[in-house]
Order: sequence, then structure tokens, then C-alpha cells
Amino acid sequence: MFRGFNLKIPEGLNDKYYQIGLKIYDGHKIETKFVLDDFLLGNKSLSGTKIMDNWFPMIDAHLFLSHSHADEKKAITLAGILYEKLGVITFIDSCIWGYSTNLLKQIDDNYCLNYSGESYNYSKRNYSTSHVNLMLSTALNRMIDNCECIFFLNSPNSLSSSDVVSRTKSPWIFSEIATTQTIRKKTPSRLKPRIKMFSEGGQLNESKRDLLIIEYDLELSHLSDLNISDIKKWIGKSCSSANDALDILYRLKPIDDKFILTNYG
Repeated sequence: MFRGFNLKIPEGLNDKYYQIGLKIYDGHKIETKFVLDDFLLGNKSLSGTKIMDNWFPMIDAHLFLSHSHADEKKAITLAGILYEKLGVITFIDSCIWGYSTNLLKQIDDNYCLNYSGESYNYSKRNYSTSHVNLMLSTALNRMIDNCECIFFLNSPNSLSSSDVVSRTKSPWIFSEIATTQTIRKKTPSRLKPRIKMFSEGGQLNESKRDLLIIEYDLELSHLSDLNISDIKKWIGKSCSSANDALDILYRLKPIDDKFILTNYG
């Protein structure tokens, strides 16, 4: 990861780009036809590494898009716009959220059922859930590290707007944004001579009692603000490649003038 942006855009993006984004989204999905026996080791244990590599593979993309599950259509449409106008390939994080549910169901059905076969063992299912969530979190962190740029799609669906401090109910959004604060910052090799380095997932199910809601403080100050006017200005620029498009974005939204050398644009 090199740069991160806090993106606020309105509803009503041009739907014609949704189909373009959908092709990218579907192209990043895999056919989850794996069975757990495919990952058995000699001692009858499962290989977590092999499961993670097959269910949550690395995808070649320029931009990582973190968003609320409720904003999936907006995220896909934005991905379509960026690809059509700039050639930028966007990884939409919800692309792999669903895989974790499928994987967990397979593990639970094989290892966590009570003897009656009608319910799951609570302790065993807690154990299986921790493993699957760790695999998903690791896969998302790898993608953030691998992508040059990250956009956080800031909307009422992703934040609790009633608070002075930004908060989110999504553990995955919290994890992704927290990762952007701590992950290594990598200057693309094409920029090194010219610029110095700057230092829901799943839906909650209602129980017979109360709906469990957990909120996390969300620190966004390290992300550069980006709005619809910036996006329009960006896609209005002519570019020769996705890398060129990203360079234009960095020039439009510099980190800080004191870090920009005179020959950077």
C-alpha cells in the first residue's frame, strides 16, 4: 500500500457502469467447489494455509475498496467507472466475504455438530469461527498490502454518524482501516526518483433476545479526503495506463507540499 483515501460520494452513480463493475467483481470470485478432504494432512488435521490459499487467493488489482455490505452496488458501480475511464482494476472486499460463510458451514457440518445432528456444539463452533475469521482477516490484509491504493467508501452505512468520533459496527471495516495505519508503506518504483515516502461483512442475525451490536472507534485522519468532485476531475484527465491514472490522483491530492519535490509534476 502506498496511499489511502477517505471517499465520500453521493447516491445515484450512473448504473451503466454497474454491469462493467459486476464483470470485475465476478471475475475476482472463484468457484468454491473444494471439499475439506482436499486439505487433509497426514495426521488427519486440516491445513489452514492451504485452505486460505485456495478459498481466499491473492488477486492482481491496483486499488482496494473497503465498504459496507449495504453499499455493495455503489462499490461495484465505482469499480466499473474506474476501470472504464482509467483502466484501474479495483478489488471489492465483499467479493470474498461470502466465501467465509460457505467455508465455515462446511467445517461446522463436518466437525461441530452435536450427536443429534440437529445443532452445533457451542465451544467447537467458537473454535471453528475463530479460525475462519482469522483466514479471512489475513487474506484481506494481504490484499491491502498488495494493492497500491486503498479507498474507504465513507457512508452512513459504514459509520455511526450520530457520534462526534467516527465509529463503525463492521468488524471488517475496522480491521481493514486499522491495517492501513500499521501496514508497511511502499512507494511504487516508478515514483521513487520523484517523491519521498510519507511516513460487513456478514449481516448480524437477530436472536430471540436483543440484537448484538458492537461498535469500534474508526481513525481516518491518515486517509486523504476524496469527494465526487475530485473523482470527476480525476476521470476527466487523459491517461495512458492505470499507473499513470494513479500518479494523476496523487498529484491532484498530494500528501503534503513539503514532501513533493519540484520535478513531481
